[in-house]
Amino acid sequence: MQPPRVLVVIPTFNEADNILPLARDVLAQAASLELLVVDDASPDGTGERVAAAGRHEPRLRLLARPGKLGLGSAYLAGFRYGLDHGFDWVVTMDGDGSHAPRHLPALLAAAAANDMVIGSRYVPGGGIQNWPRHRRLLSAFANFYTRVLLRLPVHDCTSGFRGYARRVLESVDPFAVRSSGYSFLEEMLLRVHRAGFRIAEIPILFQDREAGASKISRSEIFRAAWHVLVTALRLRGQAGAGAGRAGR
Repeated sequence: MQPPRVLVVIPTFNEADNILPLARDVLAQAASLELLVVDDASPDGTGERVAAAGRHEPRLRLLARPGKLGLGSAYLAGFRYGLDHGFDWVVTMDGDGSHAPRHLPALLAAAAANDMVIGSRYVPGGGIQNWPRHRRLLSAFANFYTRVLLRLPVHDCTSGFRGYARRVLESVDPFAVRSSGYSFLEEMLLRVHRAGFRIAEIPILFQDREAGASKISRSEIFRAAWHVLVTALRLRGQAGAGAGRAGR
C-alpha cells in the first residue's frame, strides 16, 4: 500500500539563514514528503536560495509571490497547490526552525487515524524552549482565551505546526476564512471542529528561532485577539437566533 502523499508548506519572509538547513531536515524525515516554500519576495534572498537548491532536489519547490501578502494567504496558496497537485495531506510549519522536523513522523503516524493533527506545546510531553517568561504567559493566555471563547477541545489552538487531510480542505472551504493574519489558525481550527472532523494533538518541543527576527508584532496579536472575540460573538448570535426560531 502506497504511503499518503504529503506536502509540507513553509511560508517565509527573510529566512535565508534558516530555510535550507530546515528544508534538508524536513525532506530527510520520509521519502513521501515534498516541500513547498511560499516566499513573499524576501529581500534577503530566501526565495533565490530555495530556487537554486530546488534545481538539485526535485522534492523541494518554491512558490514565489510578488510581495508580503500575509501568513493566512500563504497557507491558502499552499493549500491550493496541495489540492491541485493531488496531495493527500498538507502540513504547515514555521520557517524559522521553531518547529523541529523530527516531530513529523509522529504527526504522520497520528494522521492515519485522524483528519487533522496539531503539534502541541501544551499536552503531556510538549513544551517550549528558550522563551522568556512574558512570551510563555502571553502564549498560554492566548490559547486559554481562544479555547474558552470558541469552545474548542484543543490545548494548542495557535500552533502553526499542523496537518490537514485532503478531505478536510475540500470540505471546510479554507478560502472563505475571514482572517489573513495569525488568527487564520484559530478560524481554521474552528471550522474543522464544527465540521465534525477528528482532531488529534501530538506533543512537540517548540524552540525559539536561532537566526533572524520574529515576524509577529504587538498589533498583530491585538488583531488576532479581536478577531477571536468577534468570531465568538457572531457564533453566539447565530446560536441565539437559531434558538429563537426554534421556540416560535
